[in-house]
Amino acid sequence: PALPHFSDFTEMMRALGYPRLISMENFHTPNFMLVSEVLLWLVKRYEPQSDIPGDVDTEQDRVFFIKAVAQFMATKAHIKLNTKKLYQADGHAVKELLKVTSVLYGAMNTQGGERPHLPEEDSSKFKFDLGSKIADLKAARQLASEITSKGAVLYDLLGKEVELREARTESLGRPLEINEAEKVMKIAINSVLEEVQKTKDMLNNVALDETNLEAKIEKRKLELERSQKRLQTLQSVRPAFMDEYEKIEEQLQKQYSTYLEKFRNLTYMEQLLDDHRRTEQEMFEEAANMLRLIQNRLKEEEQHLLKSGGNDDSDIEIQEDEGSDSEGDLQITRHRISTETLLPG
Repeated sequence: PALPHFSDFTEMMRALGYPRLISMENFHTPNFMLVSEVLLWLVKRYEPQSDIPGDVDTEQDRVFFIKAVAQFMATKAHIKLNTKKLYQADGHAVKELLKVTSVLYGAMNTQGGERPHLPEEDSSKFKFDLGSKIADLKAARQLASEITSKGAVLYDLLGKEVELREARTESLGRPLEINEAEKVMKIAINSVLEEVQKTKDMLNNVALDETNLEAKIEKRKLELERSQKRLQTLQSVRPAFMDEYEKIEEQLQKQYSTYLEKFRNLTYMEQLLDDHRRTEQEMFEEAANMLRLIQNRLKEEEQHLLKSGGNDDSDIEIQEDEGSDSEGDLQITRHRISTETLLPG
């Protein structure tokens, strides 16, 4: 592709202090590394504190780099760059680079700077002072708002000019009367004199108030001194009832310790009583359960004896006699077991 103004670009880069030499052969083929290096150097020359990353190893990094540079130039220098041409990194990219270099070169010529022959560290100190321009912009905005408000007030006043013109013309056309003017002047003089007298009275009142306040301050100071002396005397004197108070306090401490000891003992005894009652209840329940089991066992034995005694009459009689004896024995056994089990409870 054709390289228009390529000599201007190389001349401007050399004038701005670019450390490397740029030739026409560098842009016959796409050379993204050189374009990225030039862009990053121009950004650093424009604002050394910029934080644009210089990684261009992958395709995503290159796209991000081109977008960041274009956004920086659009926001800071109001220079619109074509990202597609910059990404091509050939002769078309020189046109976009020329936009930035021409602005920097024009600014250097405007400030009367000579062509630098310094290394990159010294040449990077060149930057624009945008602080004054921002201050001027704020001042211009404030003045624009004031002009708008003043214009609105002026418009309102001009709207009343028709009525005021008639009143002004009437006042100017009316003949001036000396007596009336003298009367008005006397009234104005009297009002001014009254204001002056009021001001003098206020000054006198201020002086009186100042003396009264000073007297009150002195009185308060004397009262404060007397109170401080009284406080010191009260602090130095020991009260008459202090000894008795200390003795009573010691007795109270002893009584409190005794109360704590008795309270702990009472709590411990109540806990032992609860444990004893709980143990007795458990023993009573166990005895009741044992008695219930023995009763059930005796009932089963009686039923078994009744079932097994129905074979012959002789056996029945014998078993009835034996049954009467066994019933007596069973009653004695029940009474003995219940007595033995309930006796510990």
